[in-house]
Amino acid sequence: MERCWNCSAAAVEDSPCTDGAPIPSPQFPHRAFWGSLTAILLVVVIALSVTGYIGFRQPGPMSMLQVVRITVPDQTGTLVNQSALVDKRNNVVTYSVTSHSNHTSTVMFDIKHGLICYKPDNQETCFLRKMERPDYENVHTLFDESQQVSQFWLVGNETQRHTEFLGVLGSSHVNVSTLQEPLQTLCQQSSIYWTRRADGPGKQRLIYFCIDICFPSNICVSVCFYYLPE
Repeated sequence: MERCWNCSAAAVEDSPCTDGAPIPSPQFPHRAFWGSLTAILLVVVIALSVTGYIGFRQPGPMSMLQVVRITVPDQTGTLVNQSALVDKRNNVVTYSVTSHSNHTSTVMFDIKHGLICYKPDNQETCFLRKMERPDYENVHTLFDESQQVSQFWLVGNETQRHTEFLGVLGSSHVNVSTLQEPLQTLCQQSSIYWTRRADGPGKQRLIYFCIDICFPSNICVSVCFYYLPE
């Protein structure tokens, strides 16, 4: 009790007497603050890591496009270069075929809609054909092989070559608005006709033009067109 009476008057007014023991000063809750801040930072880091992982795992639109180059000797031994744009996102393969006269034709394989479109150079015309089983096999070979390399050199004596004849049905004019993308864009300003496979043009008909297409599976197809009699 004697120590209590020695407390100053100011101390008595501010706080009760502590019997001489030191009065603890108020402390800011540092431990709770830093714990909360650490938890928030941890959550942010985890969120950024997950977002970056997903972005890395999911390729962008441009990474789904790949240019594949195919070099093959023709029947005279001259090297012929072709390029194919493989669009894995839309299941489309677009060939650019340059002839000996420096005319580049476009051949588009639309796997999704099961169509092949031939667009010769210097002509405002598109020719359509439905894909068949060999077409699907050849294009899928290109899809599979393009995952490994982007350039193919085909061996002349191992390459299988054959010719396909397609008759142009002049009476079956196609409205471009009925086509789906990307065929609609390719043939926007062109006359469009259906074709059908035939044994040959016959002596009375002349071949209109031919397009040679080669695949990584050592298969080359020469597609020749002619107009059917109306």
